[in-house]
Amino acid sequence: MRDQRDLSSVAGDDVVVVGGGFGGLSTACYLADAGANVTVLEKNEQLGGRASVLEAEGFRFDMGPSWYLMPDVFETFFGHFDRTPADYYELARLDPHYRIFFKDGDRIDMVPDRETNRETFESYEEGAGEAFESYLEKSKENYEVGMEHFVYEHRDRLRDFVDLDVLRHARGLSLLGTMQGHVEEYFEHPKLQQLMQYTLVFLGGSPHNTPALYNLMSHVDFNLGVYYPEGGIGAVVDGIADLGTELGVEYVTDAPVNSIRGSRGGFAVTTQDGRTFLADRVVSDADYAHTEQDLLAPKKRQYDADYWESRTYAPSAYLLYMGVEGDLDPLAHHTLVLPTDWDDHFADIFEDPAWPDDPAYYLCAPSATDDSVAPEGHSALFALVPVAAGLDDTPEQRERYRRLVLDDVAENAGVDLRDRIVFEESFSVDDFADRYNSVRGTALGMAHTLRQTAPFRPNRRSSAVDGLYFTGSYTTPGIGVPMCLISGLLTAEVVGRE
Repeated sequence: MRDQRDLSSVAGDDVVVVGGGFGGLSTACYLADAGANVTVLEKNEQLGGRASVLEAEGFRFDMGPSWYLMPDVFETFFGHFDRTPADYYELARLDPHYRIFFKDGDRIDMVPDRETNRETFESYEEGAGEAFESYLEKSKENYEVGMEHFVYEHRDRLRDFVDLDVLRHARGLSLLGTMQGHVEEYFEHPKLQQLMQYTLVFLGGSPHNTPALYNLMSHVDFNLGVYYPEGGIGAVVDGIADLGTELGVEYVTDAPVNSIRGSRGGFAVTTQDGRTFLADRVVSDADYAHTEQDLLAPKKRQYDADYWESRTYAPSAYLLYMGVEGDLDPLAHHTLVLPTDWDDHFADIFEDPAWPDDPAYYLCAPSATDDSVAPEGHSALFALVPVAAGLDDTPEQRERYRRLVLDDVAENAGVDLRDRIVFEESFSVDDFADRYNSVRGTALGMAHTLRQTAPFRPNRRSSAVDGLYFTGSYTTPGIGVPMCLISGLLTAEVVGRE
């Protein structure tokens, strides 16, 4: 990756980071390493933001992110501080990477061996094995060029893309069109199209509204691999927090912020219990809309309520965390259960919001890999169903959906959980809004539509308050744990150059 900027201008500054998600933790590490006095204020009882951990009755669940993708980004992050991920947690490559149950009874495993995956594609469509190789070649090109010249670069404004250097590197990339149109150029079989597009769930989009550039996620999936950090994603949070402590970062949890006042050199950040933290600069990793609409005075806001109302938001989710007696065979660590036609589910998210009647969903069974996440003789499992942000989230609706999901798992994934659940807890739209101050209860933030990608996302530097900055999924490069780590670097560089 390109050389990182000198951040020495922040040395000696007092910086408050509001929010301890991956973006905030990353920004804090970079600024502390450059000599700033950094304090992270986290609303909840633990660090990690949406990567919270639920521990109860001997079970441990990652409440949010559970896929460890793009290992190169984690290596780059820790490498900046002369460390490696292995200094903080151990990784295991999953085999299979994930398992898919289609609701017509079909089952597919995607594995670390590329030739096996090629044969799987060929078995569904003559010529699809060769198309698989061509698709991954384009995906790798998009990934390598995109990461080096776009993701790790400051291109927050439209004019940053209108220069000869950008045009030279962008030549040949799959920049225009949708993922659906792009994938159809390679594969006719709908199941193969789904295999190449399931990662869009992690970007908060659909095949019809996500730019074709995101075919780079197939390189992440098939070439870079799917890993599991021992202890789950929560162990990664702990590792980054430990690194921050080594660099001098101070963490204050159970500290919901209710106001940010002042400007560069004279900020006062006040928490709900009346504590005030003084700072020269402030970085917000809280939900961007919440920061602007609830923590700042009206004249200090860049965007009005109409702006936030007009955004396309990534899905929320219905999550059911379960401690189960016995094993979970035939589920893999990561399992997807998909209708053969998932268009209706995406329509229920983005076009006519409703609780899907025939959902596509994800099952995570970390106890298939890690004995420490469940008591002996038991398994840990959670189900995640993407649903539209802003849906009515009532106890009656949750109970209806609980029954629907458990019945569907029994019918289509071959494991009956209904009489074996010894612990359970649900989490959905209202919980995302309450725990994370998430607009409309979105689980991820702003979706990666063509009009909300790269320079069309909110800026990381406030145009209304000198010395106020933003990091995390609402800024570039966007949604996902690796992207938020990179966002922390880019925000720290903006802070450091002013």
